[in-house]
Amino acid sequence: MRKTTGALAGLLALSMFAAACGGDDADTGSGSAETTAAGGATETTAAAMERGFQGDCASEEVFCIGLVTDVGKVDDKSFNQSAWEGAMQAAQELDGFADYIETVDSKDYETNIQSFIDKKADVVLTVGFALGEATTAAAKANPDTHFIGVDAFQGEVVPNLTGLVFNEDKAGFMAGALAGLLTETNVVGAVLGTDKVPPVVAFGKGWENGAKHTNPEVKAITTYHPGGLDVAFLDPTWGGQTAKQALDNNADVIFGAGGKTGNGALIEVAKKDGAYCVGVDTDQWETVPEAHPCLVTSAMKLIDDGVVELAAQVKDGSIEGGNYFGKVGLAPFHDFDSKLPADVKTEIEQIIADVDSGKLPTGVN
Repeated sequence: MRKTTGALAGLLALSMFAAACGGDDADTGSGSAETTAAGGATETTAAAMERGFQGDCASEEVFCIGLVTDVGKVDDKSFNQSAWEGAMQAAQELDGFADYIETVDSKDYETNIQSFIDKKADVVLTVGFALGEATTAAAKANPDTHFIGVDAFQGEVVPNLTGLVFNEDKAGFMAGALAGLLTETNVVGAVLGTDKVPPVVAFGKGWENGAKHTNPEVKAITTYHPGGLDVAFLDPTWGGQTAKQALDNNADVIFGAGGKTGNGALIEVAKKDGAYCVGVDTDQWETVPEAHPCLVTSAMKLIDDGVVELAAQVKDGSIEGGNYFGKVGLAPFHDFDSKLPADVKTEIEQIIADVDSGKLPTGVN
């Protein structure tokens, strides 16, 4: 494929698309969850806001957002963190409050959700595919509370439950198309969370198809974590080891998509001169500085924006049950901008526009 010298990169203005379908910390129960002190490193979007419900959430004048993570932490520099930053921003913009519970064990999902129901939160925000069943059950049992499930696709409409979902295949395809143009070995890799989570699979398949679209000669090494939902996104050691294996097999562009597991892959790739990595969910240039030597872009899901938009709809009464498709796109190329050839930038910009419009299918059902 097209070869360049030096660091490869470029500033790609974030291309996104949107489609629409149809004063106490949270009680953690009997050791079912952990909480983190306010003002920590995760609170970047609304850093001045004090965490917690400093008011009576049962009052119509007080707007409260309670977030329950999956077994990943709220400072995972990726998925959960993006949702929490969105919750903080929404609370700030809506003159409300936000708090969270970090789930330690998946058996505690129901308990942790119930904690915010008991506190009369206006919005209970659950983060991750794994909480889908517990969130649906809670929504049906509590029709006066609105629930937002991040990555929880709704097969049936529950009036007070909205799934914040994304076309991960499109973001993956955009990033893969770039990888196909950047690779000099014609081998690209992906280190992914479990294939039990459909959005992760969509990212991976979109990545492969995008790379093959711009480089028919490319070989894709794609590896999913072998563990279950409780561990697949929390294993940076495995992520790093798997990335190294891909590098040893001549991959020179690697996609890390799997929470802390994917972060481990990015950090490992950064150790190898001439290799490139792609982050996921958020602009990981901001969250994983250790990856700067290799981080070309990130395949983004604008989770924070989606949370803000839906929380505002809850407050003004316009929100609907079903699915709400959030925005996706590629992050800027930051320090790599000046080295990316103009023709590569032009080609990627056109691919993004065509994927966005639907003119260019990703090949993922």
